[in-house]
Amino acid sequence: MAEEELDLLLSGRGWPIPEEYDAGPPPPLQPVRLRRNTCYVVMAVLLNEKKEVLVMQEAKLECHGTWYLPAGRMEPGETIVEAMQREVKEETGLQCQPLTLLAVEERGTSWLRFIFLARPTGGTLKTLQDADEESLQARWWDRKSPTLPLRARDIVPFMDLALQYQANPCHPPTLPAELPCAVICQRLLALFTDSSSALWVLLGAARSPHLPVVVNGMSPPALGGGLLVAIYQLLHPGVMVEIRGLLGLQHLGKEPGQSDGICFNVVVTIGGTGQCSKEKPPELKSKAFRWWKVEDEDLKSRVLQRLSTSSFIPLHS
Repeated sequence: MAEEELDLLLSGRGWPIPEEYDAGPPPPLQPVRLRRNTCYVVMAVLLNEKKEVLVMQEAKLECHGTWYLPAGRMEPGETIVEAMQREVKEETGLQCQPLTLLAVEERGTSWLRFIFLARPTGGTLKTLQDADEESLQARWWDRKSPTLPLRARDIVPFMDLALQYQANPCHPPTLPAELPCAVICQRLLALFTDSSSALWVLLGAARSPHLPVVVNGMSPPALGGGLLVAIYQLLHPGVMVEIRGLLGLQHLGKEPGQSDGICFNVVVTIGGTGQCSKEKPPELKSKAFRWWKVEDEDLKSRVLQRLSTSSFIPLHS
């Protein structure tokens, strides 16, 4: 089972969330309710053949006339991709197809933003004659002339990331897997490699062997902090842990209040020079977990290749 789970996650797909979690706040768990106790924001970077970026002019009073990437809040009952396509259509007039998740940004579990690279597939570019409460107009921008007043500079790194990805993809094209989840959680692909490139993976030992799933509370610490706290609780002091990025994420959202949650499939590496023996993974504090040495050469090669090239979706905290 662990081999199949790992294979699917490496392919950017998902794996069903277990009924019982391996770590997290004590029950009862507070379910995620979109637009009530959490906010998901979608954003899209669209590029044309001239490497120009699609931007829209804000109609909202507080930022009227400034420019920004098409973005907005998800509505209950939407998938993440559906929300992104709706926002692009409402704010720019164009229809689009998502190509990949570019990055995920989080400010605690109450605010998450999903940034996509997408391509236009139809529609008509919005002009001032089409202005409404969603936006005033849209245009393709070469980021040089004219100099547009931006609503905020936080979109600039995502424009750069999209251009870099288009020129040299740093991870396989990956879109959210449509699988239900009631909470915000992380499935951990925690890895240890030794000096001979042997590979160990941390598994939950209860039930059938599986990658551990850690649930976040609905308040800070932020995603990364909560994840690291959970891992450090399993290890002895002095062992280094590093979050490498995401293999993907899972969300459905079709049953508000029951499937508003998200599972992040997160890759972390454990150990480092001077941190533990180079020949075996560090000892675990809990018998509820164990190390699995990956013997399948193809599976091991795929994991090590992703590690060596940092081939993961960035997670910004």
